[in-house]
Amino acid sequence: MRQGRRHNKEPFKPDAGHTTEMESPRGRLLIAGCRSGSYLSSSVAALYNNMAGSDETNGGVTYLEGIDFGFSDSETCARLGQDVSGRDVYLFQALFDPVSGRSVDQNYMAFLIAAKTFRQWGAQHVTAVLPYLAYARQDKPTWFMREPITAKLMADLSVEAGIDRLVTWHPHCSQIQGFYSGIPVNTLDALSFFVQEFDRFRGNDEAIAVAPDAGASKFVTYFGRALELKCAIASKYRPEPEKAQVSEVIGDFSGKKIAIIIDDMISTGGTVYELVKKLVREKDIEEVYIGSSHNLCAEQARQRLLDLHAHYNLREVVVTDSIPQTDEFVAMPFLSARSLSDILTRVINRIHYNHSVSSLFSGGER
Repeated sequence: MRQGRRHNKEPFKPDAGHTTEMESPRGRLLIAGCRSGSYLSSSVAALYNNMAGSDETNGGVTYLEGIDFGFSDSETCARLGQDVSGRDVYLFQALFDPVSGRSVDQNYMAFLIAAKTFRQWGAQHVTAVLPYLAYARQDKPTWFMREPITAKLMADLSVEAGIDRLVTWHPHCSQIQGFYSGIPVNTLDALSFFVQEFDRFRGNDEAIAVAPDAGASKFVTYFGRALELKCAIASKYRPEPEKAQVSEVIGDFSGKKIAIIIDDMISTGGTVYELVKKLVREKDIEEVYIGSSHNLCAEQARQRLLDLHAHYNLREVVVTDSIPQTDEFVAMPFLSARSLSDILTRVINRIHYNHSVSSLFSGGER
């Protein structure tokens, strides 16, 4: 699995007591991965069995890998290798997969067909595990543009396909859970994750947390409060799609030499590129650190990050494997891709035994 350097801290302690319970009322546990999601589902299945002290041959979790495939005419199908009647299924898919080259639309269709397959063949529950929730940015029309709310369409399709719960990591907007027709939606909180990643800067008078735009300001405010850091916010606008301009950075930079930028995703890298240059040139920042929940592995972003590292004091970029990371990104020595397998294993364990998921993230409670 391409994930870069592993996390050297344990974000959460094992819930060993939950894994030793004899049987869940939700049915026997089954973890499955579509082709693009198998890089993460295989890791989670192995970790779950390790936590439980068992494997599939002696009562551990059942695992099905790569259940979707394509016909010669490009149609997608899914096929199950065993009976799934009464199972509590956790279906993984990477909706965006830069490693395989399969498109978001291909992967979404594969996920919908796989969910329908489990339901049609008797699964008791189907929980979708979609760490990167594609189409979440299409949650409202652009001002003065005639656009659909595609995020709602994809939610409707997912529910119709048979999922009865969604697990996702740091979606673009938290209100996305209202689109899913009343089914439980666990939008996993990245706050405690980034607080632990950058805990070494706690109370540092020379450090400041920076939100790259208004959408990230609330999250960065909580992040700064948790680490006892002052915060700043960038004023950004887009003259055209996929292009960003930072007009000013609002905040008190007196005595600040270290900037920590936190955002939900790195797409083309345009926003952080403009922001970091502005911080170094106008605010005399000497060290820059970036944390992002999702890295889309765009070549344009890679080139921009390399330039920032070489010329604009970028020291480290921390991302997760919510999206399969390409070899080119993993090879950059200043980028660390942290695995979500530990977090997702514990979340599945909590859901399977009807325990609280939010308690896992108590370090990030507001």
